[in-house]
Amino acid sequence: MKKLIYIILLLLLPFTIFAYSEYIEVGGDTLGIEVNSKGVMVVGLYKINGVILNPELQVGDRIIKVNNTEINTPEELTNILKENSSPNKAEITYLRDNKEHKTNLNLSLYQGSYRTGLYVKGTVLGIGTLSYIDPNTGVYGLLGHSLNISNSKEKMTIRNGNSYEAIVTSFTRSRDGNPGSKNANIIKEKIFGNIKSNSNYGVFGKTSKKSTDNNLMKVGNINEVNLGYATILTTNVNNKKEEYEIKIIEIDPSSNEKNIYFEIVDKELLDMSGGIVQGMSGSPIIQDNKIIGAVTRVLIDEVNRGFGISIVTMLEEGDKIADLN
Repeated sequence: MKKLIYIILLLLLPFTIFAYSEYIEVGGDTLGIEVNSKGVMVVGLYKINGVILNPELQVGDRIIKVNNTEINTPEELTNILKENSSPNKAEITYLRDNKEHKTNLNLSLYQGSYRTGLYVKGTVLGIGTLSYIDPNTGVYGLLGHSLNISNSKEKMTIRNGNSYEAIVTSFTRSRDGNPGSKNANIIKEKIFGNIKSNSNYGVFGKTSKKSTDNNLMKVGNINEVNLGYATILTTNVNNKKEEYEIKIIEIDPSSNEKNIYFEIVDKELLDMSGGIVQGMSGSPIIQDNKIIGAVTRVLIDEVNRGFGISIVTMLEEGDKIADLN
């Protein structure tokens, strides 16, 4: 009887089976990223006649309704305000830290148009590095961290988006205290894939790009990672993917996002970039012919050092959208 009870309990316990592949295509490509937000993002405030008109709002807030009408673009916000019955204010619903708030948006009429004292946007355009493609599902992941609202640590909630092929044109070198950037031209005529998810562990979507056996590499679990030398695969100033040597200093299997602490030791990469730069996030980390992680963050005060996220964490997160079109 006890055995029967144990079997029934095991059947009833919830568990998750991840379907990601044992061998995946390694990234390293620089991609353009364009995503549309849910709601209108506040990215700045300005004074009107020397006064901040709506001081209760702050960068990172997301306006989702005006007078109980849902909005997703700055144009929709402008059009609703044109039809507003009150000349001085409109009721808005906004999100901050995923909590819903309501307030009155103060307005200033100027030459027939309403001004709010807010800089807002509904679309974000940038670049990042492809980490992997799962050949069985077409799911791909990049960045290794969330895409945040400008000048804010607030994670962007997206409606939809696309990634595009891009050509790296130059590097703005990193200096301690001032990380640099990859600079690239985004080719919007060449869509790489859609974007379905923006999570703490990366940006994920699906692509129809076909993998070949020659491009596949075995997945390495964080427990298989060793201290010492490894490489990162990233696109250089000549728009060519190359491996560059790093040294893994510390491994933290318990961390959600900062599993691998490393420093760049490759002289060629240091001469080219000065260290880790914006746009390098997502670059695959390779050790012993296995993909073990992806670059996720730079250490601001020591730009030759940074963190990597376990590739398994990204794969598990990407697997959540495997059944989406």
